[in-house]
Amino acid sequence: MSKLQSEALKDAISQIVGDAKEKNRKFTETVELQIGLKNYDPQKDKRFSGSVKLPHIPRPKMKVCMLGDAQHVEEAEKIGLDYMDVEALKKMNKNKKLVKKLAKKYHAFLASEAIIKQIPRLLGPGLNKAGNSLHWLPTRSLLNPK
Repeated sequence: MSKLQSEALKDAISQIVGDAKEKNRKFTETVELQIGLKNYDPQKDKRFSGSVKLPHIPRPKMKVCMLGDAQHVEEAEKIGLDYMDVEALKKMNKNKKLVKKLAKKYHAFLASEAIIKQIPRLLGPGLNKAGNSLHWLPTRSLLNPK
């Protein structure tokens, strides 16, 4: 088995960073690292699942909106999170412009388990088209200010 030498990796990263500084670009550049594992079949073995906590916050000013029932709306109000209840969603009445404006205003949405199935009916396909992620919260879960 061949292992990746740490010096070779550090040299490659410093070369990438040096090349990036030579020609200054007007967007944030990213580097992607892919790792191949020998004798591992992802179809059979599902050993790697879960999430990884990053050492740095990817979006420090990420805006999140709570689309929820009465319980989750109360919790969102307590911690200072933007929220919308079912009545506010009904007022949009599938208006494409309003839904698009809502989607642009926030990076992600949290939805209560009770109303997550109603969201496509109330808002239409606008949130999905805009590419915003919609995460569901179980009925008894509490919101974390983080």
